Amino acid sequence: MFPTRTGHRRAAAAILAAALLAPLAACGGSDDTDATDGADATRLTVLAASSLTDVFRTAGAAYEKSHPGTEVTFSFAGSQELAAQVRQGAPADALVTADTRTMESLAGDTGEAVVIARNRLVIATEKGNPHRIRSLTDLADGKLKVVLAAPQVPVGRYSRQILDARHVQVRPVSEEPNVRAVLSKVELGEADAGLVYRTDAATAAGRTDAVDIPDEQNAVASYPAAPLNASHHTDAAEAFVTWLSGPEAQKILRDAGFQQP
Repeated sequence: MFPTRTGHRRAAAAILAAALLAPLAACGGSDDTDATDGADATRLTVLAASSLTDVFRTAGAAYEKSHPGTEVTFSFAGSQELAAQVRQGAPADALVTADTRTMESLAGDTGEAVVIARNRLVIATEKGNPHRIRSLTDLADGKLKVVLAAPQVPVGRYSRQILDARHVQVRPVSEEPNVRAVLSKVELGEADAGLVYRTDAATAAGRTDAVDIPDEQNAVASYPAAPLNASHHTDAAEAFVTWLSGPEAQKILRDAGFQQP
């Protein structure tokens, strides 16, 4: 059967529509390219100890401002969890832990590590310190609900270190996966006291109280940072770790209560 006049008209319309859509398709391809060009920013993923949550958000914003074209994303967790992520091959560019032991256990997975800050412990209590806790020895009171971080967590290990040195026996009502979880238990009234870093206690000022521990009875937490060997942005990861030891980052850390490395 030969095509009718109507058929010819439909075919011609289809050809014309295709011709009109071709430039639009080309524009779409150009938009995709522009989107790709806009995505040229280097995206760094930094695994960082939970106690760095607040200060690193500030530091990350400062770094992005002074390093256009670089975006920094943080993943916060207990140092032992971060180490497990690195061993399992989680995609990341740099690592910052709350102790040197954890970092040293990953020596085959990281570049050179440098300590960027130090910290100390305090006793976090409910607001107003209703149980009148004054020292580590007070935590031995069996009537108190004391929460500690798990012994695998750096702050949990530091906590047991200073308690053992004073021969203070504490049976925690729970053992938490990171320092922020310990602080949260106290803040929510689920515990009467807990051992946390001084800087974490400062983030909850007004909602909890902090009892200082004398330096001679305290422990010093060191925070090493290192680029990860598996990073796809090696130069950028090394640049970020170097920046953490520089004056801008060090001022941010000091303002947040961290001690000099």
